[in-house]
Amino acid sequence: MKRADIGAFLTAIGQHNPAPRTELAYSTPFTLLVAVVLSAQATDAAVNKATPALFAEAPNPAAMVALGAEGIARHIRTIGLWQTKAKNVAALAQRLIERHNGDVPASREALEALPGVGRKTANVVLNVIFGHPTMAVDTHIFRLGNRTGLAPGKTVRQVEDGLLARIPPAMLRPAHHWLILHGRYICKARKPECWRCPGAEWCIYTPKTPAPPKTLPAADPA
Repeated sequence: MKRADIGAFLTAIGQHNPAPRTELAYSTPFTLLVAVVLSAQATDAAVNKATPALFAEAPNPAAMVALGAEGIARHIRTIGLWQTKAKNVAALAQRLIERHNGDVPASREALEALPGVGRKTANVVLNVIFGHPTMAVDTHIFRLGNRTGLAPGKTVRQVEDGLLARIPPAMLRPAHHWLILHGRYICKARKPECWRCPGAEWCIYTPKTPAPPKTLPAADPA
């Protein structure tokens, strides 16, 4: 995709959602951090089904530490890798208390030092909570970066760096959500729904997927 077309493409896919936000359910920086950790290799919908009861019982780091890995595990068994995630959530809550007075830190270095928190999770927290112009490259954004020509790359980091370099700075923060939602609902993995994509004219993907044939109504019986 030509650099000159990137702004128009993002404006088009975000035109009906000028203030996009994550689909993960959360109420505080801590609950967002935990939700993002739990969402690794799991859907937001699956996480949102599991976390209400967890957060009701443990809404802050101290309560999460008191609940412990076994208690956390009771709430998240429906989520992939739940055993490892339960241990990580308990450990990161303890680390927040020990090093940050129970607060979620606002620096990448401090976030990535927490158990279970990698670059992608840190990017989400920095973007959503602290307003940083970060780009958390998940499977959707990685696919779009390559498929649309927005920021081709063989690795997640290459796509992230390309997006940060090519997207207009003022659009970076909302673009993170626009791209995720676009990949989730329109530019789908198996078959992009190009016929209803508002940014199709700037996308380099070919051949564009045509609209499915209309189904004729069944004839009334004689």
